[in-house]
Amino acid sequence: MTKYQVYLGLGSNLGDREEHIRKAISLIDERVGKVLRQSSLIETEPWGFESSNCFMNSVILCETTLTPREVLKATQKIERELGRKKKSKAEGQKPTANGQQPRANYKDRPIDIDILLYDDWQVDEPDLKIPHPLMQERDFVMIPLKEIQ
Repeated sequence: MTKYQVYLGLGSNLGDREEHIRKAISLIDERVGKVLRQSSLIETEPWGFESSNCFMNSVILCETTLTPREVLKATQKIERELGRKKKSKAEGQKPTANGQQPRANYKDRPIDIDILLYDDWQVDEPDLKIPHPLMQERDFVMIPLKEIQ
């Protein structure tokens, strides 16, 4: 069976942020594939919405036999198990301090797992885009990603 390398971005800004990330990595190792590398944890301000809760972020490299769609389903299930509520629209959210309109799905959450890269694959589907289309704009992704690449 072919093995692929997938980079996943993890973030948490509710509850015990480090514990949420630790549990997510453990579940990813069990269900998605062996975690080969993990970046340092970095603390960052929320991106795309206003919140008084800072994020803890990390990036991991995982070796998997799952397809990108299967990785997405597995990580979404892990998010739900760790307390993430269903994604919703940005209704009622105020613009950010720099005037940006809040983005749909961006709100406080115990865990967020994003597929950043999946080998050299490119996927462009409505709910799955690889490479992650916004990763270049996010220091909280690029700094830990560069640390482990």
